Amino acid sequence: MNIGPHFLRNNVFVAPMAGVTDRPFRQLCKQLGAGYAVSEMAASDPRLWASEKTSRRINHDGEMEPKAVQIAGADPAMLVASARFNVERGAQIIDINMGCPVKKVCNSWCGSALLQNEKLVGEILDAVVSAVDVPVTLKFRTGWDRQNKNALTIARMAEAAGIAMLTLHGRTRADRYNGEAEYDTIALVKAAVSIPVVANGDITTPEKAKQVLALTGADAVMVGRAAQGRPWIFREIVHYLETGTYLPAPQVAEVRQLMNEHLRAHYAFYGDFMGLRTARKHIGWYVRDLPGGEEFRQRMNRMESCDEQLAAVDGFFESQLAYGDRLQYGLAAQKLAA
Repeated sequence: MNIGPHFLRNNVFVAPMAGVTDRPFRQLCKQLGAGYAVSEMAASDPRLWASEKTSRRINHDGEMEPKAVQIAGADPAMLVASARFNVERGAQIIDINMGCPVKKVCNSWCGSALLQNEKLVGEILDAVVSAVDVPVTLKFRTGWDRQNKNALTIARMAEAAGIAMLTLHGRTRADRYNGEAEYDTIALVKAAVSIPVVANGDITTPEKAKQVLALTGADAVMVGRAAQGRPWIFREIVHYLETGTYLPAPQVAEVRQLMNEHLRAHYAFYGDFMGLRTARKHIGWYVRDLPGGEEFRQRMNRMESCDEQLAAVDGFFESQLAYGDRLQYGLAAQKLAA
């Protein structure tokens, strides 16, 4: 699969998630099989570009290519300026966010709130595509609410504007992350346009990825929350799509080493003070559903130094060897193989 001139090694992607898909985590997901990853959503307001938060979100130093930055906003001129700013700093693909359902974002008429104003959507798409010489992609939802689904209209507008790829989450803004994603709308969009379409929403297992690709005809799937604490899900899905068989759960020794590398990269990226605190959620995701995981998570959250946290995580995974040389997530999750 290609996005413009960029050839992707497979069709299993990482979804951009605020506070999750920072550079260290994107790198890890790519290392473990993801074919493509997009940065966290970055604000288009120039006043925020120099802020520590935005600077980190658009930092792709040393990252496996292609480097994609997601921008958010409601003003075409600001989005144009943001796209150019990021391209000048190495972004090879610009992704426009029209999918975020968070209230704070939608109250500013950004994210999925834009789906209520098709005229403005068209202006934004035309402006950004014309402003940069790299591929521009769009991530969006099926509509504002279930009574106002306009994904098909938006998709046709996007194709006409020159958008290189569409990623469609199978929920409306009103659905947020509740209920189950639906894929009929994604199938309709795929049938209506000739550009690549990526299916997003509730891709949680290798079987689900294969099912969604079959149901929608989509060119790729995008995995979000299911990758939190289990970044090896990408190689598991790729392997299942290629062979129809499951990979075994990862070896404890491998995950122990991955955790060590991830945490050290995380501390280096954020600095010790913020790194210690922001690492807690990642560690909590890694240990959930593992023997002793919840007790360890509560203890780990009280630690006040990176060295202590790192040593504790290392010790926790060493303790998992008592249950076997591979991670044990319980009978209900054995098919997922972690």
